[in-house]
Formats: sequence, structure tokens, C-alpha cells
Amino acid sequence: MGASMTMQKGTNVAVPARAVRVELGWRASPGTPDVDASALLLVSGKVRGDADFVFYNQPAHASGAVRHEGKRTVGGGVTDSLAVDFGRMEPAIDRVVVAASADGGTFGRVTGLYVRIVDAANGAEIARFESADATVETAFILGELYLRQGAWKFRAVGQGYDTGLAGLATDFGISVNEPQPAPPQTLPRPQAPPVAPQAAPAPPPAPPVTQAVRLTKVTLTKEAPSVSLSKQGGTTGVLRVNLNWEVRKQFKGWGAKLGRAVAMHGDLDLDLCALYELTDGSKGVVQALGNAFGSLRQPPFIHLDGDDRTGAVSTGENLTVNLDHKDRLRRVLIFVTIYEGARSFADLHATVTLQPQNGAAIDFSLDECTVPSTVCALALITGNGGDLTVQREARYLVPQRGVSPQRTIDAAYGWGMNWTPGRK
Repeated sequence: MGASMTMQKGTNVAVPARAVRVELGWRASPGTPDVDASALLLVSGKVRGDADFVFYNQPAHASGAVRHEGKRTVGGGVTDSLAVDFGRMEPAIDRVVVAASADGGTFGRVTGLYVRIVDAANGAEIARFESADATVETAFILGELYLRQGAWKFRAVGQGYDTGLAGLATDFGISVNEPQPAPPQTLPRPQAPPVAPQAAPAPPPAPPVTQAVRLTKVTLTKEAPSVSLSKQGGTTGVLRVNLNWEVRKQFKGWGAKLGRAVAMHGDLDLDLCALYELTDGSKGVVQALGNAFGSLRQPPFIHLDGDDRTGAVSTGENLTVNLDHKDRLRRVLIFVTIYEGARSFADLHATVTLQPQNGAAIDFSLDECTVPSTVCALALITGNGGDLTVQREARYLVPQRGVSPQRTIDAAYGWGMNWTPGRK
């Protein structure tokens, strides 16, 4: 199948790759709802349990076969991607439904919606389906990967729901943990004749579901840049901060403008870091440089999960904050520096996700970088009487000659620390 050929609804195509990227895309324009990709792993048409649902609040299947990789903004388009590794798929799974849900509007307001299947090994497009007939739907099954006689195929589906992600998920056997208006298809049952009152029967045993999935999430924007963690139910356990990025292959922009080559190659090394100030006045930094990885159980109650040099290939960089000690945190500034592999964030597309253990995910994308920046402030977390507020910063800073990225961020936010050169 040629890369330029678009599938018609109901048609299918062989997927010969061992692993693929499933990319949902649409055009970004004012008033367009936020769109999210999700996947349901099915056995004979249903999930086996809530863990078979992969989406923004549950970004990886336990088998490792399906992962939600997050959003990228490129020019006027946005993509949200899933990684599917058929080699890790459990034998019982015979179908993976690829769905999209709209947050803040209907799919009738989303233009240019498509799904495409790309060979993870070489980037070749295997299949593409463009969905153009949406109206009032708030969730869509765009397609499905399915097993037929030992080989995987992809079918273009294009079936919509006006009950959102909750309606779609419930249809496949997911239990959803949030008040939903009754879906239109549930009709009142016929009334039985009245019976004499009697002792209430013992409630049936709870189903063996650990916790129904939460479908709420918060996307921070320039217009609405901050959120309280307590309002999202996320004030205990740990808060996982993830930075995921992708480098566009063709480099334009600052390299050309400045008349010099800008290195943008595979060994790009970004470092996720955090400046912290505790309520007792102590300050410091958590970063890979100088092996200052921090600690979850003792001050600063922030830990950097190793130094991942692979970026987009795996799950990016992760940092964890212990919310059980949130009353000890005065402020935490999450930032990222380029350690090597590029002279600027230009042409880099990054998504930041803050996932509380108990509560809704908070995410945002970084704007395109238009300055020769090597350090970017991502989010400022501020302590506020037992609550924490998360604010999207997304500020690209340009260090002066001879000034380190860490000193630059310190100066911009008035942290007031003494810096000495360090190395990994």
C-alpha cells in the first residue's frame, strides 16, 4: 500500500511490522477541543479488566505491548501517539481498538482528523484513515488492529459516540469512576408489583476491580496556566513528572538564521531538574549533574529517576515528588536543560505530564522555541497551606555567555543559590 493512499471506512490492510506507532492527528485552531488518543486491548470483544485500557491516566499496559506516548505540536498540527509492540502482546489479546476523545467540544469542531499507522523501525507509513464526517460525537473509534490467522491487520472504523470517553469505555467493559449522566441507551426497567418491606439484603461482594478508572485530566494552557492539586484529588502518594520529547529530522530556523550548523542528532541529552525551597528555608537542586538525584523519604522529598539519555525512544525523563510531605515544600521549579546534542530547543517538541498517584493527570505542551535557548522552566509548584498549586511556565531562557543554564534559571526566579561547576 503506497504511503499516499488513504483508506476508506470499513477497509483493512496488513500490518507487517513487529512494532508500530499509531498517530492521531488534527489541525490546531482556536476553539478546537483537545483530542486524546486511547487504546482498548480486547479478548473476544471486551476488556478483561480496567488495566486493558491505555489512556492519559493509565499510560502503559502492564505487558508493555501498548503505551500512550503523548502529544506533539508541529506547525499548525497536533498529534497524540500510541506505541504498539506486537512482540509483547499477550496471546489472549486479539484486537486493539484505537479511539479518540474530545475534551471541551465535539468532533464536529475538529478539522483534519486522521489516524495513521507507522512502522516503528523505519517510520514508513503503513496505513492512513481520514475521518471527515463527525458532528455531535465526543468520542470516536478511528480504527482497530486485529489478529487474523496469526497476522495483524488494521481496519478503518470511524464510529462515533456522543457519550464521550466514558460511554466508549463502558461499552467495552471498563468501569468508570466518576459521576456520568445516564447514557441515553439505558431505559427505565418495567416496574415490578410492590412487595412488603423486608430487611435489606446483604450487598453483593464488590467486584475484584482495584479502582475504576478516572477519566478526568487537566490541560494547562497560556489562558488557564495553573491548577490546585487538592481540587484534582491529588494530594497524597507521589507525583510523577514526565518530560517526553521528539526531534524533527529536518532542522530549520535558528541554524539557518544564525548561519551555523546546529547539531540535532540521535544523542540529544536533555536533563530534567528541579530547584527546591523547603519551608525551613533550605534550598537546593535535584539533577543528574553531580549525581544530585535527591530522595523521596527525606528532604528534599524529590527524586530524579536516573538519567535517561534516550528521550523519545523510551519514556523520557521522570522525576518524583513525595506529596505525603507537601507541607514541607515551599516551592519547586521543574526545569530542563540541554546537556548535549543540540544548541537550542528549537525544533524540539515536548510534552510535560504531572501524574498524581491519586488524582487527575495534568499535562501541557511546550510552545515552539524561537530563541537560542538551552534551558526551559517547565512548571512551578508552590506550597499553599497543605495544598500545592501547579503552574505551567514553559519559559525558554537564553543564558549569557559563560553563564550556566542553572544559574540562568536561578536568576530568573530569584532562588539565590551558590553554583559551582559539576559533571555527570
